[in-house]
Amino acid sequence: MVVLALTGFSSTHGHRSRSHHGGDGGGCSSSRQDHDSSTPVSGGDATRRSRPTRASTPTPSSSGATARPQKDGTAVLVHCASPDDPYATVEVRNPNASESLFTVKITFKDGYGGTIVKTSDQTYVSAKGTATLRVAVAGTGRVDDIEHCEVNPKAAVDR
Repeated sequence: MVVLALTGFSSTHGHRSRSHHGGDGGGCSSSRQDHDSSTPVSGGDATRRSRPTRASTPTPSSSGATARPQKDGTAVLVHCASPDDPYATVEVRNPNASESLFTVKITFKDGYGGTIVKTSDQTYVSAKGTATLRVAVAGTGRVDDIEHCEVNPKAAVDR
């Protein structure tokens, strides 16, 4: 019985030292691997969850831009240029519900119907309003030759 007790004691002592050494090594390495592998997974989930929110954000702004289309205005010649007043006077009407910027195109012609110069100018017109625009004869010294002016009836809105 003494032999059995000694054998049991020595084998238990040997077993404890092995499990103590093996337990620390296995426990540390396995717990580190678990932490490392779980971190990217949770980060990936967070990234995926935020993407649908960002994708849905532009939808209201794109529909808001199409909700207010700007229409072109109209331009009517009031007075053509002359040597005493080298400006064409044009009345511009805004059909939109907000102030808009319009481009007016004018062609100055001589008595034979030939084009002396083509020019354009811009003006802001209040909502549903009318503005008077004076367009200078530019780039020519032939103001004396101007017999009439042609105004493009469409005043292009600056979109």
